[in-house]
Amino acid sequence: MTDVILRLNAVSKRFGQTVTADNLNLEVKRGEFFTFLGPSGSGKSTILRMVAGLERPDTGRIEIDGRDVVGTPPWGRNLGMMFQQYAIFPHMTVAENVGYGLKVRGADQAVQKKRVADMLQLVGLAGMEGKNATLLSGGEQQRVALARALAPEPKMLLLDEPLSALDERIRRAMQTELKRVHAETGTTFLYVTHDQEEALTMSDRIAVFNKGQCAQFDAPEALYRRPRSTFVARFFRGCNVLDASGYSSTNGKASYRIAGFSVADVPLGDRSGKGAHIAIRAEDVAVGPAAAGAASQLAGVVEDVTYRGTVLDYTLRLPDGQQITAMVTRRAGIEVGDTVPIGIDPNHVIPLDD
Repeated sequence: MTDVILRLNAVSKRFGQTVTADNLNLEVKRGEFFTFLGPSGSGKSTILRMVAGLERPDTGRIEIDGRDVVGTPPWGRNLGMMFQQYAIFPHMTVAENVGYGLKVRGADQAVQKKRVADMLQLVGLAGMEGKNATLLSGGEQQRVALARALAPEPKMLLLDEPLSALDERIRRAMQTELKRVHAETGTTFLYVTHDQEEALTMSDRIAVFNKGQCAQFDAPEALYRRPRSTFVARFFRGCNVLDASGYSSTNGKASYRIAGFSVADVPLGDRSGKGAHIAIRAEDVAVGPAAAGAASQLAGVVEDVTYRGTVLDYTLRLPDGQQITAMVTRRAGIEVGDTVPIGIDPNHVIPLDD
């Protein structure tokens, strides 16, 4: 059996002049937790709906286990689905909700009962079989929806912003729960979200979408630490994108001019480095006394200090008008209006290939 469970081959979709999928090619591995990430209107939910059979692509193939399913109705694809709205059946108990898919498929009563019990145990709702599902909390209803989607043993579980309606505390708990359930079942999860932290927390791999195209797909840490384009870099909070000029390279290392300052010995890796921008994470920028001894030194005026609990963000204005943010764990002894040194380690500079 092939390692690839889902393959999108030259898939395109338009709604009028709006392109939601633009000649998209993508593969998802069996058992993976794969996330579609992007802003509103990037096409991620429409692509998921095409996989589900709820939308039909204008062109291209959608293969599940090597079989083109374009034209196959949703109920013929053996997929589980979870959405932002729980769609709990109000006239049914928890057990009846969870067992609904099995009942529709004509599963034996004994099989239904055992599978429902197993699923409720899996999602932490054992003992609630007879309760009215609509009287449960939001987090508990989401667990019922998860158990119901998994009960028929789908080839893949498709999840479209399933946690966005929950408050932060419950959402974080459900993130942990979904990761645990994924690990225990081995089911392929195809997840849609606009929340960067949620995607980084839960995924094996992430595809970042922009205007119907996949801007980059990679493991979470690689996306976070090594974005390839200005779009991906800016999409992840806390990443500074700066205009760069004066590019030159020697022995796989680049030099740039940023706001009149030299930044040298930047490792190129697999990048050309010839783009007009570089990126650097805010936590990799030193300010004030902490900048002493940094390999590359800039200078800027402190414009804002934002307290975020465990960290502080210092926003600084460079001489050419660009802004750069430094994230620090304790106050650096500098105030708004101060002109201070800014330290950058060239090993943390990310060349962007736009």
